[in-house]
Amino acid sequence: MPTGSKLEEIMNELERLTQAAGSVEDFMWEIVKLLHDRMMKYNWVGFYMLDRASSSQAPMLVLGPFQGAMTVHTRIPLNMGICGAAASTGKTVVVDDVKLDPRYLACSTETIFVRGRVVGELDIDSHFPAAFAGDDRELVEYCAGLVGKQLEKSAA
Repeated sequence: MPTGSKLEEIMNELERLTQAAGSVEDFMWEIVKLLHDRMMKYNWVGFYMLDRASSSQAPMLVLGPFQGAMTVHTRIPLNMGICGAAASTGKTVVVDDVKLDPRYLACSTETIFVRGRVVGELDIDSHFPAAFAGDDRELVEYCAGLVGKQLEKSAA
């Protein structure tokens, strides 16, 4: 769990990154690098963005910028797994021990909204059970909110 000062330090750095990033994708890369490097209990940090490319196919979450081991989960249907559940409901999902959850390591996912619509999510995994406390949730939600704001600005 990030201490108050560590959380504040990371949030301040994220604010600085919003000013320096050349594109939303660059900003997302900076977020995953920062969280992966600074939060030692996070072993995988990545974004999944919603792809609604075709009306004949169900929307999918598509892997974007990430840090950590390669994953086979590059496309996730909205009704599958923890990531799909978060995107489908638009709510943060924190799983303390995924061995006990039929949907899938400890994991936290936070949805990204643009103008009230889910457009993606930030997914964080840990090898440690119950790795995500209140400050972690606050940090992940803050990151997702910043990305949503950057996406809104880039679409304007």
